[in-house]
Amino acid sequence: MNVVYMGTPEFACPALSHLAQSEHRVLTVVTGPAKEAGRGRKLQPTPVFELAERLGIPTLTPKSLKDPSFADKIRALKPDLIVVIAFRILPPQVFATPKLGSVNIHASLLPKYRGAAPINWALINGERETGLSSFFLKKEVDTGDVILQESTAIEDDDTYDSLSGRLAEMSGPFLLKTIELIASGKAKAIPQNDAEATPAPKLTPFDAMIDFGFPAAKVRNFVRGVSSRPGAGTYFRGKRVKVLQAAVSELSIPNSARPGEIIAANRKLVVRCADAGLELVQVVPEGRKPMDGQSFINGFRPKEGELFGECLTEVEAREKI
Repeated sequence: MNVVYMGTPEFACPALSHLAQSEHRVLTVVTGPAKEAGRGRKLQPTPVFELAERLGIPTLTPKSLKDPSFADKIRALKPDLIVVIAFRILPPQVFATPKLGSVNIHASLLPKYRGAAPINWALINGERETGLSSFFLKKEVDTGDVILQESTAIEDDDTYDSLSGRLAEMSGPFLLKTIELIASGKAKAIPQNDAEATPAPKLTPFDAMIDFGFPAAKVRNFVRGVSSRPGAGTYFRGKRVKVLQAAVSELSIPNSARPGEIIAANRKLVVRCADAGLELVQVVPEGRKPMDGQSFINGFRPKEGELFGECLTEVEAREKI
């Protein structure tokens, strides 16, 4: 089968590797344009672009997917199928081009967690299971008829990094199964139940700010869901602190303590939440390297009653991010 593959981040690389090693032909890879990165502001190509180059596959890096010339290039390739993983929203004039349709591999068990951040939100909400869904694209995002699904358990110690890595590795064999169903004519396109849909909108650094006014277990899930991207954050003495790992603490917390108040005891960095303490196991203070809670206590020597997450206006918080 002749396939056009579209993807951008590292998450989309394992599936491309599997596809390139299969009997199917990858006509071209479509990915995002190179972006400036690092102190030198050098142009950095996307992970999918770099992989495509190593595999010797031609690439397209359109700035606008709505540019008629881009649609013309895709039509000229005469693909049997377009495969999309972690890419932008395709306009109808593009995804309607292949004779067998266009397929998206989405990192949730649809219709749950439609949107740009399904892995993050599954962790934030304390889900015990997630998975992959393949579906035919249509105009409304993530609403197409489902072809195949595969589930995986969410472990208690999973973070965004571990869960996204596992789902990415699953996506290669999963994609090939999906393509085989389509090629054999055995794909059963099952409509989604919109009544069961849940959203998974993109998370910005501002959205990733920790609110210690919630129960400790909920705050821990929040840290799991946004660590390391976009990065769970708070503030201490006016400077940002990223929280990489947290655990619900068994330490007895004084009733007089306020949410966000630091309880430095037993060489552990514990913060008061709504119902209990939360141990900040690993943190990254602004301008510093990652450190454990004890190192933070030794270096910053928090005073009695000091808080994480000083009250900032939304404008002030956004200026600091």
